[in-house]
Amino acid sequence: MTSKQYEGSCQCGAVSFKVSVDLENSITCNCSRCQRMGFVLAFTPRENFELNSGEEVLTEYLFNKKVVRHLFCSTCGVESFAYGEMPDGTPTVAINVNCLEGVEPRELASQHVDGRSF
Repeated sequence: MTSKQYEGSCQCGAVSFKVSVDLENSITCNCSRCQRMGFVLAFTPRENFELNSGEEVLTEYLFNKKVVRHLFCSTCGVESFAYGEMPDGTPTVAINVNCLEGVEPRELASQHVDGRSF
C-alpha cells in the first residue's frame, strides 16, 4: 500500500480537507448514486482524514441501507467525501478522487465495482 498525502476540497472551497490515501486501489461504481455523480473513489481509515474547514456547511444524505454518511457542501453541492465503516467495523472515509488537488482521476487504473448488486 502506497499512501500519499493530498489536499482536497469541494468546488467552492468552503469544505477542505487533508487525507493520506492510496490511489492505486481506487474504484468506480455503478450504484444509483455513484454512477449519477461520476465518482472515482478511494478509501482510507478515518484516522488518515482531517477536515480543515466546512463542517458547518455539510449536509448529510443517506440512502439504501443508510450506513454511509454522504456529506455534500450546501453551497456548491459537491460531495468530496463520505463517512462509513468497513465490514469489520473500522471507521473509514470514501474520498471523491475528483476533489483532490493535482490528481487526474481518469488516468488511474480504477477497479469497477458492481454496486447495483449490493
